[in-house]
Amino acid sequence: MLYAIVGEDVPNSLENRLAARPAHLSRLVELEAAGRMVLGGPCPAIDSPDPGPAGFSGSLIVADFDSLAAAQAWADADPYVAAGVYARVTVRPFKQVFPRS
Repeated sequence: MLYAIVGEDVPNSLENRLAARPAHLSRLVELEAAGRMVLGGPCPAIDSPDPGPAGFSGSLIVADFDSLAAAQAWADADPYVAAGVYARVTVRPFKQVFPRS
């Protein structure tokens, strides 16, 4: 089943986010290689694809996991959590309707 994982950054997270980014991306590449990643990426803190020093307000990942518990455990182990980038992470079941397969 698909799950939406939404991480919400703490204020002024950019420095910690950049430091933890390689480890964070490595886990996403693993999901993609396993065919489990639907989409993922950061949410710019301002209305710009390159927010510069404004940084990011959070991230969104939609991926396939065996259960809500498995998705939550994966999210809890994210390097952004350990680095203090995220203030909160929400994991919810997700039903993809668009694009149509």
